[in-house]
Amino acid sequence: MTNAEILKRVDHTLLKADATKADILKICNEALENNTASICINPGYIEYAVSVLGDKIPVCTVIGFPLGAMTTESKVFEARDAISKGAKEVDMVINISKAKDGDFEYIEDEIRQIKAAVGDNVLKVIIETCLLTDDEKISLCKAVTNAGADYIKTSTGFSTGGATFHDVELFAKYTEGKCKIKAAGGIRTREDMEKFISLGADRLGTSSAIKILNREKAENNY
Repeated sequence: MTNAEILKRVDHTLLKADATKADILKICNEALENNTASICINPGYIEYAVSVLGDKIPVCTVIGFPLGAMTTESKVFEARDAISKGAKEVDMVINISKAKDGDFEYIEDEIRQIKAAVGDNVLKVIIETCLLTDDEKISLCKAVTNAGADYIKTSTGFSTGGATFHDVELFAKYTEGKCKIKAAGGIRTREDMEKFISLGADRLGTSSAIKILNREKAENNY
């Protein structure tokens, strides 16, 4: 794959707690220069990022992040607020405790309410695979697709592990093409990016893709 083919699938991400306005401007400019799928940032900088990017690159933000332990009502409010400020994509974290309790009906209902809040904008559902069994992941594939979300996403990048090839393969099998797949967390090589895409990931959440691919381009003089 070419760099451009990979980067058009990348949500160029900066979710650090100490990210500054200058940091946000930097990733906006990098996204514009490299034509990424979006930038993914914390909600506090949505309006600023939109003022920089206009309609050239979508702004993605996170809600219920990173633990997912907030109430459904608070997540719905966050989602509506994010859209009102110009976000075009929302990555939500499920209530992981409810998954461990086997209450997938709760999770499906929560996703459905948040999807209603974002409307025609993109909703990606983070299930935090590193904390789940395969049976729980399979049940969540069903909940995510039943609720009408646009994507199922592996990880926040803030827990005990990130995306794995196994999980993307499992998603591809059990979502049955009813939603798209985002791999995120710990993606640090071109080989990883290409492999995740080949297994069915339509998006990659990473802070390092541009740096990796541009460094490789410079080293190989192409």
